[in-house]
Parts: sequence; structure tokens; C-alpha cells
Amino acid sequence: MLSHLRSNLLLLVLTVAVCCVLYPGVLLVIGQTAFHNKAEGSLLYDKEGKPIGSRLIAQPFTGAHYFQPRPSAVSYNAAGSGASNWGANNYLLRDRVARALGPIVKYASGPQKGQPVGPDVENWFQNDQFAGSPGIVAQWAAAHPTLATNWVKADPQNGAFVTTWQGAHSDEVAQWIKNNSATPEPKPEELAGLFFASFSKENPGKFPSGVEHATEGGQVEKVIEPVSEGSDIQSIFFDMWRQEHASADLEPVPADMVMASGSGLDPHITMKNARYQIDRVAAAWAAETKGDVAAVRKRIEELLRKHSESPLGGLVGVEIVNVLEVNLALRAHFAANADGAK
Repeated sequence: MLSHLRSNLLLLVLTVAVCCVLYPGVLLVIGQTAFHNKAEGSLLYDKEGKPIGSRLIAQPFTGAHYFQPRPSAVSYNAAGSGASNWGANNYLLRDRVARALGPIVKYASGPQKGQPVGPDVENWFQNDQFAGSPGIVAQWAAAHPTLATNWVKADPQNGAFVTTWQGAHSDEVAQWIKNNSATPEPKPEELAGLFFASFSKENPGKFPSGVEHATEGGQVEKVIEPVSEGSDIQSIFFDMWRQEHASADLEPVPADMVMASGSGLDPHITMKNARYQIDRVAAAWAAETKGDVAAVRKRIEELLRKHSESPLGGLVGVEIVNVLEVNLALRAHFAANADGAK
């Protein structure tokens, strides 16, 4: 009996030693010696040696000076990698794609060939007519209550703006509470439909959006104001504009510009995607450095080629670019020139 117990105990000790100590230790040594950078997360560092990201995980870039990564269903949260469960008939998916298209898509033919549709979306929006009826914003909120609610919840400033409106429209809110007796103290997002209907009536051809203002102390302050143009108008209302301009011939865009990857964290974009964005990036850096747009564009193309790669040496897939790496290269090259131009 005791001999069996000793044998089993010895087997247990050996198993723990091999599986929990020796095996992980060997992998750790191999990883830290032969694959040190990858074992540390493939991190990229700034000039001061501080980590600024991983070349394997996407992160958002919203400035005009930088290439933008693929959309992410998890808001680029590395701890929540995954895709959405939105099906092809889910309007939330259509809305996400439409919002990505609005500010970037261009006409494919006609007198406006090559020009962005964004300004036309703004002009159409300012007329405040959709399907023959006034009140574009009210119609949008009524047709897509989830989107209206999400707008209120997306930013604390949006919720605060609705709360301020609520205090100035006590009669309308009181009537809403009377009609919805189960909600005697509504939250701002619960009043989204009522808010947008009222806002649309009081501000035809405008939408509440964040506007940045310089303060006396030299700081930048964002305030929610009624606006009639800008990226919010172009993105949010592109789908409605498209419904009324179904015959407009628009350029197709690379799929990875508007569709998220399975992980939501794909660090690469296709070269076709990068070339679609290059005009915007070149124009922004040319303005920043006071340089010639053509020369800046040529340099950016060189950086793209330098930082491009093809899966399995080009045997499969298409040419891709690591967004973080190329954006860091852009900043390293052009930021110094921008400082010199000032």
C-alpha cells in the first residue's frame, strides 16, 4: 500500500516538475534568446525608449496626417479581440460601413469625377428635405432609434447637451413622461428620439456636433453646437443621401477600408487601401511642412514601398502595409521638416 502511494506521489512530483517548471522554463529561455522581440510582444518604441504600440495589434489613427487602419468591432481593445455579430441585414453594419464611406468616397464619372461626395452630402443635408418631407435629423432618429440612442451615450458631452436641452424644454419632457408613465425620471438616452425631433425643428439643416474652440489660455475646448457641415454630417447622413442619389456613379473602395477583420485588431492594410488614402495624407503633410504636394506624395510612396510586405514572400495574398510602422516613419520624416518650416 505504502509503495503504491510513494510511486504515485513520485509520479505527481515529476509531472508537476516537468509540466509546470521544466517545460515552461525551456520555452521561456528559447523565446527570450531566439525570439526576444516577438516574445516581448513585438513592441515598437519611440526615441526615448518608451513603448508606443505593437506591430501585431492595430490602434486607431484619426488625424489627416496618418494612414488609418481597418475598422474595429471592438474599438481596438486588445483585451476584447473579436468580430461583431452583425449580420448582412443588420442596419448597424450598414451604418458603420456608410459612416466610413461618407468622408472618403469619390465620384467615378461625370464632371465631378475624382471629387469627394462629402461636400454634396453637406449641401443636400442643409436643404433639410428627405423623401419629400422636411426634418432630416428627425427622420433619421425616428427611422434608427438605436443610432440616436447610441449618439447620446457615445460621449459624456452629448449626454450633457441633451440634459441641458431637457431643462429648457420641460413641457415637452413632461408630456413624454405622461405618455411613458413607466419612466418617471428618464435618462438622456431615453429622450433621444424626442430630443432629435425637437432639435430638428428648431435647427433645420443642422446636427449637434463637437466643435473645437481655442480658449484664452491657449487650450482647445470642444463644445457641442449645431453644425451644417463637417465629417459628422458626411458620415452619419451619407446613407440617406445615397438613397436619394442611387444613380450617382461612385468609385469602389478597398474592402478593408470599411470592413473589420475577424479579430478587430488587424495591424495591416492592403497597399490598395494605403494608395486610396495617400492623397489625404500627402495634402496634410504638405500643408504642415509647407512643401510641394507632389514631392511629399512621392516621398510617402517611397515609405509605403519600404514598409510593405507580402504574405509568405508573395506566394499568397496581396501586398500589405503595417499601419503603425508606416505612420511612425511618416512622423519621423516629416515632423522634423515641419519644425524646420516653423
